Amino acid sequence: MKWILTILGLLALGLGILGIFLPVLPTTPLLLLAAALFLRSNRGLYDWLLNHPRLGPYIRNFMEYKAIPLKIKVLSVTLVWITLLNCAIFVADHWALRLFFIVLAAAITAHILSYKTLK
Repeated sequence: MKWILTILGLLALGLGILGIFLPVLPTTPLLLLAAALFLRSNRGLYDWLLNHPRLGPYIRNFMEYKAIPLKIKVLSVTLVWITLLNCAIFVADHWALRLFFIVLAAAITAHILSYKTLK
């Protein structure tokens, strides 16, 4: 069972890292899922993830304070809108799909902004 949890943790970690670059993938929940899976399956990977110079502080701050740093909020919301507006304007060929992209951007923005800002 530990092998399965480790593999699922690695998959969640990979998707979480992709989520840094692809605004539609939820980075924070996937990284938190990876940490939870590693905690139950592979303490070495859990420690590595929480001590990682880039991902570790992000995960620890969220776990402890349930907050997102202002810089990350601004960057995330900006990338979401750039990506989804680009899709709405240049990719979608039907008004319903364009509307979907705009509503999705608004929903993701609302979700990101619903968290406290870490100071």
